Amino acid sequence: MPERQLPRPAPAQAISHSPSPAANFGTVLAFDYGERRTGVAVGDARLRTAHPLPAIAAAGAARMAAIAKLVHEWRPERLVLGLPLGSDGGKHRLGQKVARFARELEAHFCLPVAQVDERYTSSEAESRMREAVGARRAAQASRERKLDSYAAQLILQQYFDESSA
Repeated sequence: MPERQLPRPAPAQAISHSPSPAANFGTVLAFDYGERRTGVAVGDARLRTAHPLPAIAAAGAARMAAIAKLVHEWRPERLVLGLPLGSDGGKHRLGQKVARFARELEAHFCLPVAQVDERYTSSEAESRMREAVGARRAAQASRERKLDSYAAQLILQQYFDESSA
């Protein structure tokens, strides 16, 4: 009886780490960079949904260590970072720090980092929290440092919305 040849599997294609959001169908982590705290959100690119995670209340190496834990836990395919711009679209005082942070993320995790205009995300997050839970509870959430992660959630949702347009 002749041996039957099984079909050869197609060669594996290299995973593209291009910044094209359309090619991304996995988990995405987003960050709202702050000098003292960094808001964090996670989302699913296929479902185009984003959810806040606890903010990182650390800077420097401690911040990167906390992000490393998140990257290990969530295994994102890309990272999204809010790009601070002035109200006129010009430079913001945090712009250089955020650009350096983006380069550090890319180098440290070997993942593409997309940047999204984050103008007004913090005020929008606060406004939405007030609508959802009332002014008193929104103020409490802000004091508990949840606002940063809600801003990161809005940044990630904006990224998903812009990539589908």
